[in-house]
Amino acid sequence: MSAVDTINNLGAMLLSGDVEVVDLAGPLGPETPLLKLPPDLGTNTPTIEIHKISQYDENGPWWAWNWLKIGEHSGTHFDAPQHWITGKDYKDGTTDTIPPQNFVAPVNVIDCSKESEANNDFVLTADGVRAWEAKHGAIKSGEWVVMRTDWYKRNHSEDAFLNMDENGPHSPGPSVDCIEYIIEKGAIGWGSETIGTDAGSAATFDPPFPAHNLMHKADRYGLASLSHLDKLPPKGAVIIAAPLKIVNGTGSPTRVLALKPKG
Repeated sequence: MSAVDTINNLGAMLLSGDVEVVDLAGPLGPETPLLKLPPDLGTNTPTIEIHKISQYDENGPWWAWNWLKIGEHSGTHFDAPQHWITGKDYKDGTTDTIPPQNFVAPVNVIDCSKESEANNDFVLTADGVRAWEAKHGAIKSGEWVVMRTDWYKRNHSEDAFLNMDENGPHSPGPSVDCIEYIIEKGAIGWGSETIGTDAGSAATFDPPFPAHNLMHKADRYGLASLSHLDKLPPKGAVIIAAPLKIVNGTGSPTRVLALKPKG
């Protein structure tokens, strides 16, 4: 089958519903949960604001539109390499310079929902990934790896989503050796359903925040605050994760979509 036939078949299957489009993004608005940094680590992103310019009125009689105040890393979002100090020197490391081919790729969905429900501080290790591969097949170079935790079901409440107490945030994520392993496998990016790509306890890891520190050091990408990973198979889906083409952008809110076979 030629590439043209493949594209034509995909188009026909999208129209017939034999290929489903799954929305992996959460709602984006003033109530969207946002990361809260400790005071000694820096300034937080501002609360999302949506302001009306006109709505079929004296400011615009035939149209409605708004202006937004929003941080690059708000809601479901894409992390570019220059988001982290370890990736700051990549010339293709911003949202306007990343090759667009990299925004579409197969995805491996590792289900850690039961473990995360039992232990909010659950950490996925390299051994856990290898066990998943033994059951579902190898992670291939150029593919996404995402961690399903069903954490998105908490995003109706910022307190529940951030899950912080006097000891800091409690949310699942990857270990250092997990990230090292998927980089070795050639993964193009790592994604999670939590507020960021790292575990809540990742500040205590060595190195800290490995999903940021190591992935971006390797010129790879991140997806955070994903939703509905429970609707995807372990393998066999393709995700489209295209950030806004922000000049020198370190990231972008993103409407992440997945294509999967019907059923």
